[in-house]
Amino acid sequence: MQLNRNAFRLCDLLAARAERLRIAVKRDESGSRIFDCGVFSRGGLEAGRRLAEICLAGVGHVEIVPADPRLWDGAAVAVRTDQPLAGCMASQYAGWQIAGKEFFAMGSGPMRAVGSRESLFDQIGFREHPKQVVGGLEASSLPPSDVCAHIAERCHVAEENVTLLVAPTSSQAGTVQVVARSIETAMHQLLELGFDLSRVKSGFGVAPLPPVAANDLAGIGRTNDAILYGAQVTLWVDGDDEAVQEFGPRVPSSVSDDYGEPFAAIFERYHREFYKIDPSLFSPAVITFHNLDTGRTFRYGHTDPEILRGSFLS
Repeated sequence: MQLNRNAFRLCDLLAARAERLRIAVKRDESGSRIFDCGVFSRGGLEAGRRLAEICLAGVGHVEIVPADPRLWDGAAVAVRTDQPLAGCMASQYAGWQIAGKEFFAMGSGPMRAVGSRESLFDQIGFREHPKQVVGGLEASSLPPSDVCAHIAERCHVAEENVTLLVAPTSSQAGTVQVVARSIETAMHQLLELGFDLSRVKSGFGVAPLPPVAANDLAGIGRTNDAILYGAQVTLWVDGDDEAVQEFGPRVPSSVSDDYGEPFAAIFERYHREFYKIDPSLFSPAVITFHNLDTGRTFRYGHTDPEILRGSFLS
């Protein structure tokens, strides 16, 4: 499917419109190409929309749409794909922890299918060996040259063949690209539960777009709340209904014991130790399955407008 090549082409288009999109493109000391989508550059909605599509390796479409007014009187982020396994799990999922001397970021994008050592790839069986790699970094600073060199080494490419797009959560572009992960969170939860992801043929998700937060910590809270309490995901699957009925009720965020208060409060309760939070919380509020073989539909979960509005307006 050549995910990195798809994403690289989208990066070239992004670079050609950098000024209009309020982003900056540069080559660092290592020769790697760096897109600043919200660190020193302002960025914007369109930069975030394109960043999200690049993180999906060009096999998904992202749009800014009106939100359901019962949830939020503003915008929402809608995403759709007919390649959910490749686009969401092999590319978009932020599963590569990237650290330098004074740098840390969660890495996403198709470079993961090349250089990441996540056990997830043993489960989904998807790897690439391209000449150029593309990654997205959720970070508040631009990566230093040693980090770029490390990514190049792990991906077995020359440093000048690494393209990285950077946006903090407390930026317009960063907020959009995180909220565009509604399908991805559902897919990851299904993977953790043991559902056969090859059965998922298409996906559509929509989640309310929160106001940009004043800092990354607040941004993490609002963007997580957008998914946990507002995201509604539809998956088209094939095969039997029994597995859908077995796994489906266990997907929505409301099954978690940590459900029921803004993510910022949950995060503080665990002393800001992300991995102590119940993993089942990280899922969309609502999931609907349409079975292509049986014609039946199954819907699980519910949204929570009160928590959403409290989070977004705090």
